[in-house]
Amino acid sequence: MTAVPADRILITVAPTGAETAKADCPQLPTTLEELVATAQECQAAGAAMIHVHIRDDDHRPTLDLGRLTATVEALHEATDLVVQLSTGGSVHDPLEDRLKVLDARPDSCSLTMGTTNFGDDVFSNPWPFVCELYQLSQEREVVPEFELFDLGQVHALRRLIDRYGLPYGGRVHCDLVMGVPGGMDGTADSLVAAVASMPPEVTSWSATGIGRSTLAVALAALSKGGHLRVGMEDVLTISRGVPVESNAQLVERAVALAALAQRTPATPAEARALLGLA
Repeated sequence: MTAVPADRILITVAPTGAETAKADCPQLPTTLEELVATAQECQAAGAAMIHVHIRDDDHRPTLDLGRLTATVEALHEATDLVVQLSTGGSVHDPLEDRLKVLDARPDSCSLTMGTTNFGDDVFSNPWPFVCELYQLSQEREVVPEFELFDLGQVHALRRLIDRYGLPYGGRVHCDLVMGVPGGMDGTADSLVAAVASMPPEVTSWSATGIGRSTLAVALAALSKGGHLRVGMEDVLTISRGVPVESNAQLVERAVALAALAQRTPATPAEARALLGLA
């Protein structure tokens, strides 16, 4: 595999999510045209991977396979970004629909390692579903990003790898999702504990701070040598009381923070090597 320089940082952008309504945030990219334009802007700003949720014609979350497939194709045509589809969808999506996401042939998929209280809702990821999705990703040659919302899920990752072996590509990449009400809090202490508990097979990890924990998590991740996920799925303000104007604005801030830590944004080609896609 191609060697990736040690100073590279993988910046993932999560531009849309499934929680925020378009009416509440008009700048949220919810149409295919908006998503493609956002992806191009974010690649130019320094992102190398895009984490994708899609919406229907009424801007509501959907896992429609035709739309997912068209989205993957459009993003591949318009950008060089690693395209990662969310298999989480919204908290209301049936498990069987979430498994079908891989039929859209993304480069990567999210794979959450357990059930989490998500505010007032429950983000359901029972163990049999986790195992089925993981084996399907191996079969379809899709690289999973293991989403870890608490320390129990970090330990579940060890159990999964012990039982089913390494993912497609041979690399293990995780994302710490921090600050969700019901998951681990978005603090440096929690991040350090999670990183210390990761299985030895983990080759790279990023961190995501939800809402007001965004900067604290980003700075802690940089101090520990991690990578970053940013985007309007996770935060809608650039500073206290100031709305985010675009996803590219958040990517630009991540690039600036990384520069302070003497880290250089990975190119999409370097991201593919890091994740075992090249």
